[in-house]
Amino acid sequence: MVQALSGWLFDPSGLTPHGFCLLWQPGLIWTYVLADCGIGLAYFTIPLALLVFVRRRQDLVFRPLFGLFAAFILLCGTTHFLDVLTLWFPAYGVEALVKALTALVSLLTALVLWRLMPQALALPSPAQMRAASAALLESEERLHQAQKMEAVGQLTGGIAHDFNNMLQTISGSLDLMELRMAQGRLEEAGLYTVTTRRALERAASLTHRLLAFSRRQALNPREIKPDTLVQGMIELIRRAVGPAIDVQLHLGGSAWHTLTDANQLESALLNLAINARDAMPNGGTLVIATADAHLGQDDMFEDDEAVPGDFVEISVTDSGAGMTPAVMARVFEPFFTTKPIGQGTGLGLSQLYGFVRQSGGAVRLSSKPGAGTCFRLFLPRQVEPSIERDITIWSPEDPRNAERAATLAGAVILVVEDEADIRAHIADSLQNLGCIVLDVADGADALRILHSHQQLDLLLTDVGLPNVDGEELAEVARATRPNLPVLLITGYAGRALDTQRMAAGVEAISKPFALEMLTARIATMLAEHRADSNVPPRR
Repeated sequence: MVQALSGWLFDPSGLTPHGFCLLWQPGLIWTYVLADCGIGLAYFTIPLALLVFVRRRQDLVFRPLFGLFAAFILLCGTTHFLDVLTLWFPAYGVEALVKALTALVSLLTALVLWRLMPQALALPSPAQMRAASAALLESEERLHQAQKMEAVGQLTGGIAHDFNNMLQTISGSLDLMELRMAQGRLEEAGLYTVTTRRALERAASLTHRLLAFSRRQALNPREIKPDTLVQGMIELIRRAVGPAIDVQLHLGGSAWHTLTDANQLESALLNLAINARDAMPNGGTLVIATADAHLGQDDMFEDDEAVPGDFVEISVTDSGAGMTPAVMARVFEPFFTTKPIGQGTGLGLSQLYGFVRQSGGAVRLSSKPGAGTCFRLFLPRQVEPSIERDITIWSPEDPRNAERAATLAGAVILVVEDEADIRAHIADSLQNLGCIVLDVADGADALRILHSHQQLDLLLTDVGLPNVDGEELAEVARATRPNLPVLLITGYAGRALDTQRMAAGVEAISKPFALEMLTARIATMLAEHRADSNVPPRR
């Protein structure tokens, strides 16, 4: 076989004029064949590499030039295979055609290359790119810092404005109360307590909304079914938006539940309904819908804290004026509002945003000018049943006040609060109801009592204490006195409080609170504790 092939290759009668010329040096025939085949194969693989490169780099600026290079190299490779072919076959016409095409593509490639040369030279080098990236990073940082300072300025300005109004109301009420008392008009002096309390309630609402935005409010999560919650609110929402707006319910009918703060969720939905009403001054349609939803990794935004999985969805959609992209970008900022001065604090949506995220959920917003707005709240599905505790608060008019007084009488309560005035108010209120109060100003003194043999019925402690904070005291109390009820007072709870609060026998109440509410909560906890432990009230 080899001899036959070798004989054919070196047989002068089989050679074309091209190959016949090599008979002077027959060994060169193999050199030509192997070299041209190797070059041709290499040329054919280069366009394949260019194709892969261009497909993966969609950001290339000279994409057409790569196509010309690929065609030029393919034609060059073809000419090398034709050089091998014409050693034995006189395919000179085909070879001439390919060479002509190669020349044409070569000239075109050279022309395009020289025309693009100035642009290519203007492209930055890797070193220049690194320097530019560093400068740019120092600049998306200066901008970020400026944006943060602007947001802080807007936040503090809004807080100062609202709090100054509230403080002015309180100050004016106190001045008038003192004046009426000096005039001996005591009955009129008492009228100003209503105004003062209203200002205090507004201040409390403001701080709660700020804590909700920052996801630091103390939540009271319980298991709820979205359909049931929405159905229970529908009449309230209809009254809030008025008869000009058609409120529709589209309930999914699912059995899925979520674990969240029902009061906060109701407040969020009512706020969305009121915003929708304001966006439809001439009337329209408001649709509140529930559904089961699954959010995968691709559904998550970069700043989401929610974990992909199953969610219950509550959406509020209106047919109102809609929002521009600029408004949508700022809609969850605290104190940002498009309403006239005095008609909105700009905290409603920021509170909603913080509450949903603190609950492990996510918020989605879609809107277009003139095409309405849709808010979609996603709250994590609750798979395991939760344990609900009754924390009923008795009002002053409740006929069970006598029962509450009996519950509190003789109860020994350790009060830990570093603010002297607050500590004195709480102690006086409890002592007036017959409690035995041990009040201390810091955690260290409280620890000594907890580790002693002192009889205690309840620990009431502020969270934000110096040195040993309230959460640490609660942990020690539950470790040394497992059955001791603990009520945490918080002005700023933080996220860690959620775990503490969920423990049996540990609850929280947020500042500011009415003393009546505090004593009612303590009475409720003591009654529950004694019922669970079969302990009779102290006499």
